Amino acid sequence: MLAAGAGIAIWQAVKFKSQPPEVPFARVTRETITSSVPTNAKVEPVESAVAHAERPGAVKEILIKDGQHVTKGQELVRLDTSDAQQEHDAAQSAIKQINAELQVISNGGPAPDQTRLQAQIDQAQLNLKQAREDLAKYQRLESQGAATKADVLEKQQKIDDLEQQIRGLTAQKANLTSPTDRSSAQARLEAAQSQLRLADQKIAQSVVRAPIDGEVYQFDLKQGAFLNAGDPVASIGRLDQVKVKVYVDERDLGRVKMGMPVSITWDALPGREWKGVVNKWPEQIVPLGSRQVGEVGVLIDNPGRELLPGTNVNAEIRAETAENALTVPKEALRNENGREGVYLLEGDRIRWRDVKLGIDNTTHDQVLQGLMEGDAVALITDRTLKDGMQVMPVFR
Repeated sequence: MLAAGAGIAIWQAVKFKSQPPEVPFARVTRETITSSVPTNAKVEPVESAVAHAERPGAVKEILIKDGQHVTKGQELVRLDTSDAQQEHDAAQSAIKQINAELQVISNGGPAPDQTRLQAQIDQAQLNLKQAREDLAKYQRLESQGAATKADVLEKQQKIDDLEQQIRGLTAQKANLTSPTDRSSAQARLEAAQSQLRLADQKIAQSVVRAPIDGEVYQFDLKQGAFLNAGDPVASIGRLDQVKVKVYVDERDLGRVKMGMPVSITWDALPGREWKGVVNKWPEQIVPLGSRQVGEVGVLIDNPGRELLPGTNVNAEIRAETAENALTVPKEALRNENGREGVYLLEGDRIRWRDVKLGIDNTTHDQVLQGLMEGDAVALITDRTLKDGMQVMPVFR
């Protein structure tokens, strides 16, 4: 019994070993095939601008949020203005004081001093009038022998003293102000006005405004953050349409032409697709990591404004389309001794068949010559296939 069992097992093993190997096959079919160039890309705005801080200061008030639509000139952020307001108030106070000084100068000096000196001049003139009357009286008395020459000279001296006094008082009144007083006050006024303008400019520059209409697509400031002059505050752009910079490997550029359709997908929004066409040819080949690529431009409608500038996305350029084309799976194609072909099933054996290929996509190639619709071709297997080899076909 044992010997019989062992003999059966050996017979079965020999029989199994002598059977042809199972090989997967697929049929040559007709279908519409579209050749595509899949790659990566980056979203850029069609039109954009960056709002910058015009002066240093701490962020006091935030008036926008990321993704918000803004109009040109709209307030985005306000900086603290306490220092500028103090400068403004100080300059205004100085201007008021200097203008008062200039008014005094224009009026000839301080009013109390003018009043005091004028009163003294008026009194001296009254005294002078009286002294002249006294002199005339004594001159008559001298002619009559009733007064002496000394009396007359005394009266004349009094007149001279009063005239000198009036001249002195008049000079004092005139000297209450001088040209240097006016020029000095004017210079101080201009300096204060300049300080006021600078303070007002600082206050105006404390408001950061939108440089263009559009959506805020980059904004991460927090209240209290300190900004230096020139620091970026927010990036704003038109997002109803965006540019997509598609990185096409140098070897694939020959397959790409202007006007070809492009589809864009984004891993962050699975299931969504955006359409566009190639509208800009790369100006040069540039390095991108270990790759050499051309930056192909694509214009994409973005009505939902979901594609944001700076986003890395997937791109597929649909290079060519062939209708009713004979196609073969890529797993069936082989290159042996520099010849491209397939193993074609003839009966229970495989025969090498050279093929001429056309366009391809990620899974199939178009067959231009060498095969017919319905032909069975061997797919890649771990077995080594040879022309004329007997096989057991397994169709997928």
